[in-house]
Amino acid sequence: MHTLLNGKIDGIANPTSVGMRSQKLYFDLFLGEDRYYKRHRGWLSGSGTSRALMGDEPAPELSETFEPVPAGDFIADPDAAMHYFAIDRSGTLVWDRNSFEYFDVEAHIVELIPATTSDAFKAHLRSVGVSYILAGEERLDMAEAVRKIGAIFEMDELILGGGGTLNWSMIREGLCDEISLVLMPTADGENHTHSLFEANERYSTPMPYAFSLKNVEALEDGSVWLRYDVRGPVDKG
Repeated sequence: MHTLLNGKIDGIANPTSVGMRSQKLYFDLFLGEDRYYKRHRGWLSGSGTSRALMGDEPAPELSETFEPVPAGDFIADPDAAMHYFAIDRSGTLVWDRNSFEYFDVEAHIVELIPATTSDAFKAHLRSVGVSYILAGEERLDMAEAVRKIGAIFEMDELILGGGGTLNWSMIREGLCDEISLVLMPTADGENHTHSLFEANERYSTPMPYAFSLKNVEALEDGSVWLRYDVRGPVDKG
């Protein structure tokens, strides 16, 4: 993740020249040509991040008539070099494209949805070439989603890229083993933006967690790259 000094993952400081310089260094670590994390083929983000990528355009209407949808997963572009795995617990991310560019990397979109998501929604994803993976029946099962990503895309490393609710729920479910955090040299003081970790009672509850420091590295622009192992819950005493 990439945060301000005040621990926020979004806000008015992000698009500034200082924020964008730091974001490019963050990008280089996990997606750049000489990246540090080399075994993955994509990153995972929550629905809020996906909606920000979609922009302000109204979502397309789902067609009421469509071809029968085959059972199981749908992989539209098996040869894509990089993937964006989009969490969609209720089948509401109605994409109008099947990929996007982040700096100079093109990422193919893969939706993670429950099996009971409507066939109309699945048919729409197929029509625009967006892949999808079914995990869980009525509710999205993140452990199953992560397992299937590893099996389908033959990788044992997956980057988790927020937002705060997803980050915390993955920690609480034991699905995150390392925190890799680029702390940029700026802050904005906003108090209504999102933090690195945020509990949402629908998915996870607050609880003190401990982390073990693995490495600290100063980056060229004054950002700091921090790496921690996830230790687990802390006894409240």
